[in-house]
Amino acid sequence: MKTIQWYPGHMAKAMRMMRENLSLADGVIFVLDARCPASSFNPKLKELAGAKPLLYALNKGDLADGGADRLLDIIRRQGAQAVKLNSLNGGSKRDILGAMEKIVAEKRQKALERGYMRTFRFMVAGVPNTGKSTLINLLAGGRRAETGDKAGVTRGKQWIRIENFELMDTPGTMPPAFGNQTLAARLAFVGSINDDILDLDDIVLLLLEELGQKYPQSLAARYGIEGGSPADMLDAVCQKRGFKLRGGEYDYDRAVRAVLDDFRKGKLGRITLDAEDDLDGLKF
Repeated sequence: MKTIQWYPGHMAKAMRMMRENLSLADGVIFVLDARCPASSFNPKLKELAGAKPLLYALNKGDLADGGADRLLDIIRRQGAQAVKLNSLNGGSKRDILGAMEKIVAEKRQKALERGYMRTFRFMVAGVPNTGKSTLINLLAGGRRAETGDKAGVTRGKQWIRIENFELMDTPGTMPPAFGNQTLAARLAFVGSINDDILDLDDIVLLLLEELGQKYPQSLAARYGIEGGSPADMLDAVCQKRGFKLRGGEYDYDRAVRAVLDDFRKGKLGRITLDAEDDLDGLKF
């Protein structure tokens, strides 16, 4: 498989824009994918934030299993503020607002002692398709930020007012280079890398291989897969779903898209791709 790499020009522009506006923010919310928080951690964003208080939001928690809770605990043990949530569920609003209030509590108290109510600002950042805009819409109580189910929807900054906060929505940004291709592949699995630049056949074979090792029961339940090579698994998907061309040959294009869609929408069950050792060396 060819090396996965994706850093279009608008991402470099977005990083410059974020750097220029960071002085306006009291803190930064880094949105990670709960299924792969190590893979979706961009050290360049952490570096950009500098000394600003950070809050890690492990989003899409409804698609992850208990493995995400263990990863959350490791991140917290580093001393980082972190919450797991599902930004499509209104119940998560209290959790993220509570974490934000905790970060600004001292500054808010000082402002109150001086007789005024201050509005605090958070920049919301992360790699593409982790749900940054959806999180903002949850907090804002409506559709205020532009959202989509593919990488690269948000292209410019947006300041959005919510209660006693203002949030700055920012475009998703990747590191300029992927040092770990396993983590890069997982970003491709969850849709953080533009599908148009990928060889999706290779990506799905890698996904089936990883799921076959970690979640064989999910593949068995959805497709009737009982072991075999990734190519054998893809054949089983075609057979189970009836993906055939004229002449009886398997329609692999449909099978590839079906597997990706099933995984991304949670139809294979709750899955956490990253393991505890994937966090080794990462400083949150």
